[in-house]
Parts: sequence; C-alpha cells; structure tokens
Amino acid sequence: MQTTQSTQDFVPIREIRDGVVVLKDGSLRSVVMTSSINFALKSTDEQNAIIYQFQNFLNSINFSIQISSQSRKLDIKPYVALLENVLKEQKIDLLKIQTREYIEFIKNFTEQVNIMTKSFFVVVSYSPSIIQGNKGFSGIASIFSKKTKVEQSDDFNENRTQLLERTEVVIQGLLRMGVRAVPLGTEELIELYYKIFNPGDTDKPINISQVAGR
Repeated sequence: MQTTQSTQDFVPIREIRDGVVVLKDGSLRSVVMTSSINFALKSTDEQNAIIYQFQNFLNSINFSIQISSQSRKLDIKPYVALLENVLKEQKIDLLKIQTREYIEFIKNFTEQVNIMTKSFFVVVSYSPSIIQGNKGFSGIASIFSKKTKVEQSDDFNENRTQLLERTEVVIQGLLRMGVRAVPLGTEELIELYYKIFNPGDTDKPINISQVAGR
C-alpha cells in the first residue's frame, strides 16, 4: 500500500525564529548574505592576496559551511511601478513624454532579454551535542520530548549563541577578503526559503507555515 506524501514532507525546516533556521533533525543554521568580488578585474597581486586570505579563512574554521549562489530573473515590476508614480506627478509635458517612453523601453527590453540577478550566501551550521545513553536514540528522543517549554527555550538560546559565534567568525573572515557580509533576519530567511521552495511564486510569504507546513 502506497502512502501519499505532501510537499512539506520533503522540506527539512521545522521552524525559523530569531534569525535562526531550525531543521527537523534539531540542528541550526544561520545564513549570511555577502557581496561579490570581480576576481577577473583584479591584478595578479590582488588575486593572490584574495586566494591567500581565502585559504586562511578556511583554515581558521573548524565547522562546516556551505557557500551558495542564487540566480533569478530580475523582477522589474516594482521599478516600473515607481516610474509610473513619477509619471503621474510630472507637471511638465516634455518630462511626461520622456518618462512614458522610458517606461515602454524598460518593459520592451526586459521582455526581450532575460536580466538575471545573482546573490551569494554562506550557510553556517551548528548541531547541538547529544549525550549518548544506554536507552538508544528512542530513549534520548523521549527525554527531549519531556522537557518543559522553558527548558526547550533555554536550550535554543544556548545553541543560538553558539551558532552566532560561528557566524561572527565567518563574517570577520570574509571581511578580511574584502567581502561584506550581513546575517539575514527572520523575515529575510522566511522570504529566502519560501522562494527556494516556491520558485514560481513572487509573493512574499506571511509566515514560515507556508514553507514548513507547521
């Protein structure tokens, strides 16, 4: 007999809160959005310096990270809406004509050419240590399930602190390479993962339940 699985069954996220992604296995993730470097335009000495700093950065961390890039078609609608508002406020006829022609140019150009935006992220991980006992995994799971909400909150805050310390190490290492880095907050994480799991939907999600099915 076959069982029907929903899309949420394949989403590894349990919840997102306080700028942290909590996976179903109990591990935590933070996501740092970074700037980019046009490596090809750098001089040989600059390229060597960047490579050296990147090597030092990798050697300085004792935890796993994931470097991810995301390419998406540029959504020109907000920009067009802004221009249309400007058009309505124009008082000079010549400027109205020029603005209207510019709007049409933008619309036609983006219809003929796919303009892509590329974003770069570093995912930092932290897996809370589990004390092995003679009860096995099921015994450990039952112990965790008996914890009060206060105890669970204390555990989360402690693990979040450990994750943020790792995140800060990553940010500082990237800065030494000339790469700016900013950790994503809760709303930004929800929007990021919503778009990953719903690539055809451009609307911003209301909450994580649309992603994780809570």
